[in-house]
Amino acid sequence: MRHLALAAALGLVAACDSTGPGGLLKVELTTPNSGADGAILLTVTGPAALRSAAAGSGLRLFAQPLAATNHFALTGTLSVGTILIIGVPDVGQASAYTATIQQVATPSYQLRALAGYSLTITQ
Repeated sequence: MRHLALAAALGLVAACDSTGPGGLLKVELTTPNSGADGAILLTVTGPAALRSAAAGSGLRLFAQPLAATNHFALTGTLSVGTILIIGVPDVGQASAYTATIQQVATPSYQLRALAGYSLTITQ
């Protein structure tokens, strides 16, 4: 009988969970120097801590432990397209996540002006 009561209580808790389905979002880069950049420092913020982060194809990711505000460094040949894939607890809140470029550098680590660069988060 106790097991039945425990199962019923757990079922109620699960039914009251207000978060939607977790999933993945892509951080897309727009750059005026596609293929000619070697590193980017960016910040991703959102309503909840990220569940995961993975570098786009051919890139290497450096990150601190994941939280609601995250600082990432990516190195490798940066091109237009997906540079980072993030796991979120609720993809229904995708529009609440933002990505901001802090710095971009050439492969020889010369900083670039940020005019013409942007990040977009998509599903």
